[in-house]
Amino acid sequence: MNSDADGAQPADEAEGSRRIAIGVTVAALLALLVTSPWVLDFKLAFLLMQVVVIAVVIWQACDPFADAAQWVGQTLRLPGSVRGATLDAIASSMPELFSGVFFVLVAIMGTSGSVEEIRETGAEGYGSTLATCAGSAIYNMILIPAFCALVISYYRKSRPTVDVEQEVIARDGMWFLGCEAVLIVFLFQDKMYWWMGFVFLVMYAAYILQLYRDAKRYQRAMDAIHSHLGEVGEDTPTKQIVDTLRSEGIRASHMLVEEIKRSRANEEEEQTESAGVFYGMFDVRLNGVTATLVLLLATAVAAIACYWLVEVTRETATELKVPVFFVAIILAAAASSVPDTFLSIGAAMRGDDSGAVSNAFGSNIFDICVCLSIPLLVNSYLMDWQPVLLTQDGESIQGLVDLRVLLAVLTAVTLLIMWHNHQLTRNKAFILCGLYALFIAYAVAGSLGFSILSFLGIR
Repeated sequence: MNSDADGAQPADEAEGSRRIAIGVTVAALLALLVTSPWVLDFKLAFLLMQVVVIAVVIWQACDPFADAAQWVGQTLRLPGSVRGATLDAIASSMPELFSGVFFVLVAIMGTSGSVEEIRETGAEGYGSTLATCAGSAIYNMILIPAFCALVISYYRKSRPTVDVEQEVIARDGMWFLGCEAVLIVFLFQDKMYWWMGFVFLVMYAAYILQLYRDAKRYQRAMDAIHSHLGEVGEDTPTKQIVDTLRSEGIRASHMLVEEIKRSRANEEEEQTESAGVFYGMFDVRLNGVTATLVLLLATAVAAIACYWLVEVTRETATELKVPVFFVAIILAAAASSVPDTFLSIGAAMRGDDSGAVSNAFGSNIFDICVCLSIPLLVNSYLMDWQPVLLTQDGESIQGLVDLRVLLAVLTAVTLLIMWHNHQLTRNKAFILCGLYALFIAYAVAGSLGFSILSFLGIR
């Protein structure tokens, strides 16, 4: 953890993060308690209160998971961008995976067992999975970078912008676009087959392979920089070190050299030694055994919370008399994305801007390639490998057609905003928040029957 120019110390940063986390939780609960009696009936207010509690439980389960995953990443000497795109992304995307599986299981297990009813409810369950993962992807892609930029603009006065490395956009951003393009092509079919899930898993394996190669290149560069600094001294200009290593055939960025210089000056702060439990009030010392136990227990708690989230989402849809799809795309997606948000903000506050942004992209790639494929395979298995319908009563699942368009448009706009100057500023954060507000407005209007394509006269 790096000290800021303003003199903030690691302990103060940890305490500040804990206070922010507790403050957010208390504020969310108080806001619901104060406003819900005036706007909502008692049952709906109680359901929304449960969503907030579930989000907190998921968040607090994923926090120690993320600490343990970071310890593993540091032990394996993974670069921040690779760790953010893999371990952090998986840690924070567990809720989407469990929610997707439970949406399918709860829908199918609630049938009488007839083939036709299973096909219909399977379509509804997998439609809710699509809504949760797509809604989470849009949340991750838009709101997480926006929140990081807003927090950093006030917190880090010496460098009030989130600097996005070109490698993160060129690698993780392009992989996300590719996975999303394949998903949109699949969604233009009336059915999804089990082999589509296999295609996504193969794509994720290819993505992991590229990250593995990047990690190996990073480790070679890291060793070379440490060796060079030991020979010439740490006061040697960064540009000179980069040029010397490049002449030896080793690619090292200015940012990496500066990061290693800081870590050599603050070696005691380099390794995450414990996992914080319940807002960091309790610490679990990490080693091979305790890290494994933390990962397993956190996974179990997150799974239980996600089952609860699925039940609340379905009940909320029934209470509002709207399709589950539109409730899942807002409530389930937002509740399951809370860990991503605080994980990325924490990375940005530690100065790991690349890790913060790559976590959002990595989470989205994991959502598409794993969180959609596993429920698809489960659904197909329960239906004797028959295709999963993307229609109900002969019509496309309400909201699914528009979702294809929104995914493409919002992704393109967000990537262009990040690409501009490779920075996220406070003003850009406000623009991103405005984009998400438009998405929420669509979801609300869509639950009332509005369709973008019908409005444009395309359907």
